[in-house]
Amino acid sequence: MLHATEVLGGEAYDAQGNYVGRISELFIEPADQPNRVARYLLGRGKYLPLLARYDQISSVAPGMIKLNVEESALEHFRSNEAWLAVRKDLLDQQIIDTRGRKVVRVNDVDLSEQRMDGTVELRVTDVDVGLPGAARRLLQGLASPAVIRRIQQSLPARTIRWEFVNLIEPDPLRRVKLRITHDKLEKMHPADLADIMEELSPAERQAIIASLDEQSAAEALAELDSRLTSQIVEKMDPEKAADIIEEMDPDKAADVLANLPPETSQEVIEELPGEEAREVETLLSYDEHSAGGMMTTEFVYVGETATRGEVVEWVSQREDINPENLDTIFVIDGEAKFSGDVAVGRLLLAAEDVPLAQLKSEPQVSVTPDAREKEVFELFDKYNLRTLAVVDAHGRAVGAIAVDDVITRLREML
Repeated sequence: MLHATEVLGGEAYDAQGNYVGRISELFIEPADQPNRVARYLLGRGKYLPLLARYDQISSVAPGMIKLNVEESALEHFRSNEAWLAVRKDLLDQQIIDTRGRKVVRVNDVDLSEQRMDGTVELRVTDVDVGLPGAARRLLQGLASPAVIRRIQQSLPARTIRWEFVNLIEPDPLRRVKLRITHDKLEKMHPADLADIMEELSPAERQAIIASLDEQSAAEALAELDSRLTSQIVEKMDPEKAADIIEEMDPDKAADVLANLPPETSQEVIEELPGEEAREVETLLSYDEHSAGGMMTTEFVYVGETATRGEVVEWVSQREDINPENLDTIFVIDGEAKFSGDVAVGRLLLAAEDVPLAQLKSEPQVSVTPDAREKEVFELFDKYNLRTLAVVDAHGRAVGAIAVDDVITRLREML
């Protein structure tokens, strides 16, 4: 096992034993091999630095590498933003531990050796975020590698496997690297990602959102503190912001737009597709402390004569229904008026030919859009609701309030 701090600053000698330069950087090419040290940058004072490829290295030891080629075979350094620089991009930088779901700072990078056909490849195995790495950094140049290793053995280790690491890159120009290294963030729960983002600087939060696909970005923003969400969206190009907001539930989208400056909000709305824009503008017209201000316009409703089997088949064929948000189905009568609701759990346990009219919960509970939030809270508490229908003056369902929206609103009031 080697450490990046033991390699960086070391001397490089060619195949003839001639001194070539000092190792000033280690580069990884994530698009090729995500953990291999692909190139070594060799500084030569006033001369142009050289690059040694991984297949030109014959041995590596603390403070020194040997090449299997002569100096003339090395290429001159040309910057490549797709490369990941260990010293610049990792050491002392904040990273996201996707397994531990937290932000940590890198003290050192652990490397393993792989020998093949007369060459030695270095592979990144872990990042050191504990005291051993900090001690190596502090003692570098003051003590021999052997002494430093003896000291670090008495310190508690704290490392993160390289496959669980994601970079925080605030430089928007490094888009290639962002796309390569942020795949794991899209697999994190949005609430965990939001918690992490709250620990970061504004530039770092902006970079994280920029690296995600629209759906993942929308889910993370929906979980983020409304003040921070507004800051992020306000700095976006209106078209990009609209692409992300389009992926949100209408009520979440309306909440985001309501907290933006009016001119910014209007610019984003103008970039939304017609139907989504109309839904959001309708929600924005309600008082935020009313049922209309809490509801979403996305809900599932079926006729009360439909059977359990028909409803299950119809829902399973609908690609626009998010199963994670589906716990209640609204029922309407022959005049399209709200006549009750059916819990999905109850629906699944019923016989195939049972009409939904026989599965409705009792009593029938609903509110109008102008009902105050206090009334909404009381109904959820009294009847242990998971979803509450919002109906217009004609008794037709125009929205739904979910229990998670109630919890969020209550938390904001604490």
